[in-house]
Amino acid sequence: QVQLEESGGGLVQPGGSLNLSCTASGRTLSIDGMGWFRQAPGKEREFVAVISWSSGVTLYADSVKGRFTISRDNAKNGVYLQMNNLTPEDTAVYYCAASRETWRVRYDTGIEYWGKGILVNVSS
Repeated sequence: QVQLEESGGGLVQPGGSLNLSCTASGRTLSIDGMGWFRQAPGKEREFVAVISWSSGVTLYADSVKGRFTISRDNAKNGVYLQMNNLTPEDTAVYYCAASRETWRVRYDTGIEYWGKGILVNVSS
């Protein structure tokens, strides 16, 4: 089993920045893809970004390209999401996700592990 714990959410003004962190523990050698999803009130969950532990390849949703950056720290089993130029449309609960295969995270298919989620509220 793998446990995921998110941190770094909160309230930020439009145009501001936040950095989300996700730390994995347990059988972390079993996973390769780690990433982020979000779910806004009344909307379906949507993919945000994913990174491969082995290759470092990153993929992003079109809605966040150029504003969000995903990165990893293999030594700390951590994945980070730097979010810049935030807008109210970015308000959502953000979930960390991990899977043995990166494509499963990208296409939200058979993801084995999820964090509990953390709220990001972009508001003036």
